[in-house]
Amino acid sequence: MKILSIETSCDDTCISIIEATGGIKNAEFKILANCSNSQIKTHIPYGGVYPALAKREHIKNLPILLEKSLKETKLSKKHKPVNLIAVTYGPGLEMCLWEGILFAKKLAKKWGVPVIPVNHMEGHVLSIFGKSKGKFKIPDIKFPILSLLVSGGHTQLVLIKKWMNYKIIGETLDDAVGEAFDKVARMLELPYPGGPHISALAEKLRIKNYELKIKLPRPMLKSPNFNFSFAGLKTAVFYLIKKIGKLDEKTKAQIALEFENAAVECLVYKTGKAMEKYKIKTLIVAGGVAGNAHLQREIKKITKNKVKLFFPPKGLSGDNSIMIGIAGYLNYIKNKKKTPNLSSIKATGNLKL
Repeated sequence: MKILSIETSCDDTCISIIEATGGIKNAEFKILANCSNSQIKTHIPYGGVYPALAKREHIKNLPILLEKSLKETKLSKKHKPVNLIAVTYGPGLEMCLWEGILFAKKLAKKWGVPVIPVNHMEGHVLSIFGKSKGKFKIPDIKFPILSLLVSGGHTQLVLIKKWMNYKIIGETLDDAVGEAFDKVARMLELPYPGGPHISALAEKLRIKNYELKIKLPRPMLKSPNFNFSFAGLKTAVFYLIKKIGKLDEKTKAQIALEFENAAVECLVYKTGKAMEKYKIKTLIVAGGVAGNAHLQREIKKITKNKVKLFFPPKGLSGDNSIMIGIAGYLNYIKNKKKTPNLSSIKATGNLKL
């Protein structure tokens, strides 16, 4: 079956068309079209995502990306080009989510096809199987699975004992790690999005084996649970900068390095402890921050040959519609091809996995 997938949870407008066959354990996919539009340039002047502008850009870009996707697949939008529409309904910015949902409903009525709502975070879990083009399938994976979900809006440890069944065993009590990266980047007067710029500065010193003289806290590192906290780490950076005063480039790099070290140490330590407790066989690290090179190196150290480790392929760690298509199809199969009424599909900004 052919699936049109739509992702508008934040500042990326994404539409894909994929072909899917098989069941949950042996599903196979083929990318027919994969189109997206990044809004980074639009939001740079604001130092972060400006929701009203993101909504406006989604309204403008959705029809354009649909035309492009149909053109690439040589499908006609006048008839029934797909069998199913998958759309993100949460979590995310509600005014942005609504644009994708309303667009999906409009197409569903026009083409006479069902819509299946998709949890954005489930999409990230399943993104590790996807590709930006070509074919891919769900491989045979050993359970239990632990997923570390790290993004601008979420930091969670999720236990998966069987597909499409999730239990959050730990999460951030305040800022998500990606949010902390962006906020610290603004303190260091680095461009948006801040995460890659912090990492770039940190890597320059890390390569030189630079001996740091500053020290930042590791909040909740030894707490008797799997929760995280990054607000205190962010605040510690604020007071450190206030104490130092004017920052030169070398000092910025030192702060970036110690901040990244602290944040990653918290993530890796708790992940390792959860792996031990639940006797994990497979580890999935997904979300925008999963592409962080230092995080990947440190995670590989604790997994070694003990568990099977998955990261999203390049281009699929951030928000994308391929992962929404995968999750949409698997939920469609799980629910025995039953889909909800269009009127019941609503944007849910704080949706849980």
